[in-house]
Formats: sequence, C-alpha cells, structure tokens
Amino acid sequence: MTCDAQGNAVSGGTPEAVDYLDQAIRAFTIGHRDALGLLDAAASAAPDMPMAPIAKAYILGLALDPKLVVMARSLADRVRSGPMNAREHALLGVLDLALSGQRRAGITALDAHLMDHPRDLLAHFSGLYSETLLGRAPLVRDRAERAMPFWSADTPGFAVFRTTYAFGLEEAGSYARAEDEARAAIAQEPHLYFAHHTVAHCMEMTGRPEAGVAFSREREPFWASAESGGQGHIWWHTSLFHLELDQFDEALKLYDGPLMRTVRPIGFSLSDPAALLWRLDTVGCDVGRRWQDLLPRWEGHADGRSMVFTDMHAAMTELRSGNEALAEARLATMRHTAAGTGETASLYAEVGVPLVESLIAFHRGAYDACIALLFPLRAEIWRIGGSNAQRDIVEWTLTVAALRAGRKTLAQGLVYGRLAARPQSLVNREFQRTADRLAA
Repeated sequence: MTCDAQGNAVSGGTPEAVDYLDQAIRAFTIGHRDALGLLDAAASAAPDMPMAPIAKAYILGLALDPKLVVMARSLADRVRSGPMNAREHALLGVLDLALSGQRRAGITALDAHLMDHPRDLLAHFSGLYSETLLGRAPLVRDRAERAMPFWSADTPGFAVFRTTYAFGLEEAGSYARAEDEARAAIAQEPHLYFAHHTVAHCMEMTGRPEAGVAFSREREPFWASAESGGQGHIWWHTSLFHLELDQFDEALKLYDGPLMRTVRPIGFSLSDPAALLWRLDTVGCDVGRRWQDLLPRWEGHADGRSMVFTDMHAAMTELRSGNEALAEARLATMRHTAAGTGETASLYAEVGVPLVESLIAFHRGAYDACIALLFPLRAEIWRIGGSNAQRDIVEWTLTVAALRAGRKTLAQGLVYGRLAARPQSLVNREFQRTADRLAA
C-alpha cells in the first residue's frame, strides 16, 4: 500500500495521487500554495483515494463557518461508503463529530487517533485549529509532547509539527521557549505561516509592539507572498502593533490595504477587521464608513448557532454600522440556541448571550449595565474560542466601559493589569492616565 510522506498508509492511492496529497498537506500546513487545488488534482489522479476528499473536508470544515460546513459534509458523505483503512475511518469519525457540533468529543477522538498515528500531520494541524476554536490551545502543547518521540528533524513536515508545539507553548504562557521553537521552524521552512504567526503572538503577549512591527516587515516577503493564504491574520497582528504605538493612521492604512485585500470569506477571518475597528472606535479614532462596508461581508458566516467568537464580532459590526435590529435578531437566535441541548447550548447560555448583551449595552452607552454583564464572564471567556490575543478585546471593552462609567477602582485595577503585561503600550498608558484622573 502507498504511504504518505510521514509513513501513513493511504488506501486507493497511486504514487502520483499521493504525491499531490503530500503537496496539498504541505501547502495547507505551511500556508503557502493552493492546497485545495492540489487535493483536486489528487482526486483526479486517484478517484478511489478517500484521503483527498477527507483532507479537503478538514480544510473547509475546520473553521466551522456555516457555509463551508455544508461543503465539508458533502465531501465526507462522498467517501463514507467506500473502502478505507483504520486511519481514514478514524479521521472521518473525528470530522463527523466536529461538523455535528460535538467539538469536544471530536477532539477526544482526535487524541485517540494520534496515539495510534503520531505522525499524522493533518491531524496534528487540525488539532491546533480545533483547540483554538475551543479556547484550549495550551492543550496543543501537550499533544505535541506526547508525539515528539515519534518525530525527528528529518521527518517531512517536522517544522510544521514543531510549530504546533510552539503555538501551544505560547498559549500556555511559555513565551520565550515558544518564540525560540517558532524561529527554529522558520529557519527550516521560511514560508511557514503559523511559525511567523506564533512569533507575532509572543511579541503581542509580552508587550513588544516596536519589535512586532520590525519582525513583520522583515519577514513580510515570506508570510505575505502571492501564494501565502493566511497572511490576512498577520496583517491584523501588525495593525495591532501600530495601534498599541498610537499609530492609528498606520493601522487604518493596513486595514484599507493588505488586511481587507486578503481577508477570507470565513467568519473567523472576518473577525479580524471587526476586532481592529472596534478597538480603534473605542479609543476615539474616526473609522469613517468602514463598518458599513464590512457588514455585507458577514452575510451567512455567523449564524447564532455555531461559534460565539464569530457571533461576537458579527454583532460588533452590526451595532457599529448602525444596524441594531440585526444585532437584536442575532441575540434572539443565540437565546434560542441557548435554550436547546448539546455543548453549544450551555456555551451560548452561560457566555454567548450575556456577552452580546454586554456589547449592545456598551454600544448604547449603558456602561454600568455592560460592566454588570461582562465582569462575571472574565473567568469563562476562554470558552468562546480564539487565542489569548484575540480574546483580549473583551477585557479591552470592559476596561473602556469602566473608564467611561467613572468606576475608578475597577478602572485602575483593570488598567494596571493590562500595563503589567504590556508596559510599552501607549494605549494602555493613556488608559492609565484616564484612570488616575478618576482617582484624583
């Protein structure tokens, strides 16, 4: 039986088709070249090879975008009745759980699968994305550590595997070690998107905006080439570095240029421009009609049933574009989801609904009401998914609400917490000056 580059058996494959499959997995995990096109080529070369549609379904379904989930299910159904080996059956089972909303069960099944197939690069990289969507990215570190003895520096895809470990380390707070691992991965694979992304995260979380801008610019030819698929998110990180330095015009310049040019029609990706505009809005920067221009892009990509993270950013866009009725309709759908069953019901009931209610209160200037809703959620906000850097927008919003409400002790406490992590942030220093004036 033909095997892939990491030694995993591939049923129904020919040498040509498996070569396309390997190129596609490499393209997907590095974030460079057209992974979906390569998978189509693999399927054409070997129509009976289930790994091509399975891998394509993983790529499309990972972000749990409502539109793409339909496509992923169709691909999974296409191979369900055909011959598959144990690895392929397991991968399909994990996918079925995730696409049906049983994300935690899917991760548990993925863990079991990786015990049997520790060099399954698609599974490791999918686990990174899935844990991030669940807000549990530190667990990626543990999964990589369990598989590390089965890899070596000359195993194809080792730089990608190493990057999953690095990102898990970063989300667990081991910033120096994470940055070292990510930079070593970049040295091996210069175009490796997620390694650049991990370094950007380390610089964001340790409050080094000037170094972040310099790193992004230095490495831009590698993570922002014409074949780089995920570059929009690193443009977002670069915009945040400029924002922290009070360089609002530079942040907007990136927003209007490469960020909006490369943002993908996926809810998780559309959250980036919304998050940047919200931050700029809250510090008094005039963003013009950008909210109104962003709103149409959200159509069909956040449904009040799938992901609180994307619903939060879609609601921000609806509110700030002047369409409160859309935000209210979203909230009604979220309340319906919360009244149902399954893991999404409890998430929406305990976190999602009060979170969006707090955003509506903030938008309407009811800052005390926003604080009353948002402050109790702080310990649970990880459950909405995303990274620590992405979820910081919630703490940012709470801080601004406390300042605007004149809640001096709360404002000082929140601001001092932000400064401890990011002392070089000029925005945080301005927050401090405002909080100190309240306390004077």
